[in-house]
Amino acid sequence: MVQFIQAQNIGIADLEARFGLEQTDNETFFPEWLENLPEISDLEKQYLDRVKFHFLRLVKRPPLSEETVKLVVLSPLLSLSGFYDEPFFIRSESSIEIAVEDAEEVIRGRIDVLVIQQQLWLLVIESKKTAFSLLEAIPQALTYMLANPHPPKPVFGLVMNGSDFIFLKLSQINQPQYALSDQFTLLKRENELYQVFRILKKLGQILN
Repeated sequence: MVQFIQAQNIGIADLEARFGLEQTDNETFFPEWLENLPEISDLEKQYLDRVKFHFLRLVKRPPLSEETVKLVVLSPLLSLSGFYDEPFFIRSESSIEIAVEDAEEVIRGRIDVLVIQQQLWLLVIESKKTAFSLLEAIPQALTYMLANPHPPKPVFGLVMNGSDFIFLKLSQINQPQYALSDQFTLLKRENELYQVFRILKKLGQILN
């Protein structure tokens, strides 16, 4: 009898055991978040400053729901990064199923936001309420990334809770491997949305 498992109940250890997933610290594996990032204009900085201001203003009046995080922070970032324009398109709340080889298990879940180009998954975004740690979102995002229907191509992910952001990269060539970026936060004096935006813009350029 097939056992269905919800993606939100999966941990990193489960992914390691079921799919042979391995984290790598090799700097050459995930250079996209570090190298040759595009510059941003003064107008873009002003826009990102407003996004940060709006978020911090709302945080003063909790609770801040997941939908509000998407509306106030994620949607402006995706728009400014060009992911609402051709050749990309957005799907929200997309369902996935991933079967475990040699086991009667199927993992089910729903991706918060999926950026697609010609049916190729480019970016899986898992957003959480501000009360959630990103550590809870990472295994869920990796589960969705493992369900990528084009495993020869790397897939990128972003987990966020409004104030904090981490990028992920997954490659399934030979053995499934992933790496994480540094964590960016809106709780610093400087606006780290600049760096988040630059990385998103870079991913849009190299995958266009």
